[in-house]
Amino acid sequence: MSLAAAWRRLAYVAGGASAGFLASYRHDFKQLEFDVAALSGPALRFLDGETAHNVAIWAAAHGLLPKETRPDPPSLRTTVWDRDFPNPLGLAAGFDKSAEGPEALLNLGFGFVEIGSVTPLPQPGNAKPRVFRIEEEGAVINRYGFNNDGVDAVRQRLKTFRNRQDDPSTSTPAGLLGVNLGKNKATEDAAADYCIGVAKLARLADYLVINVSSPNTPGLRALQGRRELQSLVRRVKAERDALAWHGKPAPPLLIKIAPDLTAEDLGDIAAVALSEGVDGLVVSNTTLERPPGVAAHPAGAEAGGLSGAPLFERSTAVLGQVYRLTHGRLPLIGVGGVSTGEQAYRKIRAGASLVQLYTSLALSGPALVRRVKLELAACLARDGFKSVADAVGADHRRDAQGRRA
Repeated sequence: MSLAAAWRRLAYVAGGASAGFLASYRHDFKQLEFDVAALSGPALRFLDGETAHNVAIWAAAHGLLPKETRPDPPSLRTTVWDRDFPNPLGLAAGFDKSAEGPEALLNLGFGFVEIGSVTPLPQPGNAKPRVFRIEEEGAVINRYGFNNDGVDAVRQRLKTFRNRQDDPSTSTPAGLLGVNLGKNKATEDAAADYCIGVAKLARLADYLVINVSSPNTPGLRALQGRRELQSLVRRVKAERDALAWHGKPAPPLLIKIAPDLTAEDLGDIAAVALSEGVDGLVVSNTTLERPPGVAAHPAGAEAGGLSGAPLFERSTAVLGQVYRLTHGRLPLIGVGGVSTGEQAYRKIRAGASLVQLYTSLALSGPALVRRVKLELAACLARDGFKSVADAVGADHRRDAQGRRA
């Protein structure tokens, strides 16, 4: 066979294969865009964890991520704090620390994105390396230490984002934006730092989160103590309420807590949240625990917070405890180890009104977002729930015969 004939045959086979490949997407061509994006996953795994993270943020900032245009199942629409969420699945804080690409991340199909943690002053965070994948366990250990560009840079980016949302000539996603606030490492008066964040960013946020639970900033978790938390919440709420809102509602104020808390600690946090008018809780941050599978890994001894699959059971148990302690009166955001719709559903049944993920997105890629949403909708339908709101806290409800809902 001549070279020309061989080339023609190769082209014919390749063309046929391509046609067959494209035909498999004829009913959902948008999925092709997400599956092509997933091809970058193996390449990113050749990079260390932090470099891969930075590449993803650069892609978001430059509009290079796939854009979801397929509608969500109607059962996923939900209203929390009088705000309408197109779906209850959000991206947790820590991914886009400095608000470099919130629009592109919302365009992945999230119902909301939480940026931060943002500190008043820019800071580099802890020494590198500080991110360690444990893919066999679906986990990551990080000790970033609130590295971010500071509140002024973030404020300017969020202004640009909000201006685009207000411009009728632009097409921006429907999801909401949360702002997670932290303190600078060297700051002694923690409340002052959180108040600076509120003063500069509250008007640009759909909700605010006080992060007092990162394990990577010395002394931060001590702010979860009853007296410390009560004092902090009072000062931060006063700062928020003192701003001019011109008849508009102020953004809800939430507290993000750790999973490594005693029953007494959780009781204190719940009591403060209820008595001080906190609007919700984010449950939970990363854990300092090292389950056996993680401990046996070479990276398991690294300092920092553990996220991903090993955190799911513990964080969901804490979520259920907090729901009971707050008597279902506070909206909760459930986060920790979510990678499937069934797991998101378990968070909701445990008491979460909204659910976040992060590590599973980093390990699996953007196609995960729609898959989780469709699986969640299927779980709701399977158990007879018409909406997310109907399923919130279902594990704590009993029917007349004492059976779980």
